[in-house]
Amino acid sequence: MTHSAMAAFLERRFQLSERGTNIRTEALAGVTTFLAMAYIIAVNPAILGQAGMPIAAVAAATCFSAGFATILMGLSANIPLALAPGMGLNAYFTFTVVKQMGVPWEVALGCVFFSGVAFLILTLTGIRQLIIAAVPRFLFPAIAGGIGLFITFIGLHNAGIVVASPATLVTLGDLRAPGAALALAGLIMIVALHVWKVRGAVLIGILAVTGLGWALGQASLQPQPYDVSAITETVLELDIPGIFAPSATLGLLEIVFVFLFVDLFDNIGTLVGVVKRANLVNPDGSIPKLNRILLVDATATVVGSMAGTSTVTSYVESAAGVQAGGRTGLTSVVTGVLFLLAMFAAPYAQLIPVYATAPALILVGGLMMAPLAELEWDDFMVSIPAFLTLVMIPLTFSIANGLAFGITAYALLKLLAGKIQKSDWLLLLLAALFIVRFIYLGGS
Repeated sequence: MTHSAMAAFLERRFQLSERGTNIRTEALAGVTTFLAMAYIIAVNPAILGQAGMPIAAVAAATCFSAGFATILMGLSANIPLALAPGMGLNAYFTFTVVKQMGVPWEVALGCVFFSGVAFLILTLTGIRQLIIAAVPRFLFPAIAGGIGLFITFIGLHNAGIVVASPATLVTLGDLRAPGAALALAGLIMIVALHVWKVRGAVLIGILAVTGLGWALGQASLQPQPYDVSAITETVLELDIPGIFAPSATLGLLEIVFVFLFVDLFDNIGTLVGVVKRANLVNPDGSIPKLNRILLVDATATVVGSMAGTSTVTSYVESAAGVQAGGRTGLTSVVTGVLFLLAMFAAPYAQLIPVYATAPALILVGGLMMAPLAELEWDDFMVSIPAFLTLVMIPLTFSIANGLAFGITAYALLKLLAGKIQKSDWLLLLLAALFIVRFIYLGGS
């Protein structure tokens, strides 16, 4: 296929002109998203390795599942949304399920698989779509803003600009430290490039800070022995029958519920935030190709568990690619291909230090505040649930928790104001489930 024929095919397949983008912009956006997410290649094996899983195998499974899911998302739903094994859920997998509860990692993978199958059933029966439809539309801007604060906080923490404090929970870090200084320099560079309307500003900034960090000796790499064939140590090692052992069924089904619950609402929140930022929401507030998006997400978790990793979900770092101009599934395809290529050199993902991607996350987080202007802040029925959603996402480090507080507050306010209608039955049910979840599962 000639270059012009390929360009014409991509134009038709991804509707590039219709969405005001082109192949170069989408490619740059895909690389930007990959660089913003590449840390998961090193972090996920480090976390799951503490559950006794072979680290090299998990590294390969991480790359494979992220690549497979992200490419499938791009081809099926044509949106710039990337997926990978989720942070938080991988920690729950290791520290709560395996270490605290004593569940073998093979059975824990079975729980992940079962939660993915449950996702597929909920999606195919239309229940997931009903849940998304039950989320008040005014919460969409609040979710986007909350994710923006969440991303910014991650970026500031990665850079060492904001650090933990026993006295005040968080405080200002040492701005003279190399990582913090380089991150601030990168932020200034990216903002300046944006002001000058330079294409690929985010990617240029990430690469420039990386190069500067290596030149100043502020980055090091100590790759472990690795072979892509290591993935065979985790592929199809999941233990599904173990979930239904009579002595453990109740506890393991609870684990499945947590995987299902957290991923469901993390995914909804991330999806809404990224699609909102990309201006891809339909005029009526609905999300285009929602069924395909949800099916890909569910399939990704099933395939990921079979490959040997914890729950695969949508990534908030997708917003970095959107900010770089990504508007179609071609961005996702590029990101996914890079993840698949990373299977052959997984340890070298550490070439991009976290302080290099931090400026992109800080900037993207700030830009995601824009939809908050749409909210009617004088209307308490709107502003209180929206505010709780906005602040609880970053303060609890969970998109799901933010959604839970917002939906529950809205349902309670409607009840107290006597404005509940028959059509609000699912809203009330979700609120009740959230309350039960907070009482029974605490902060899981």
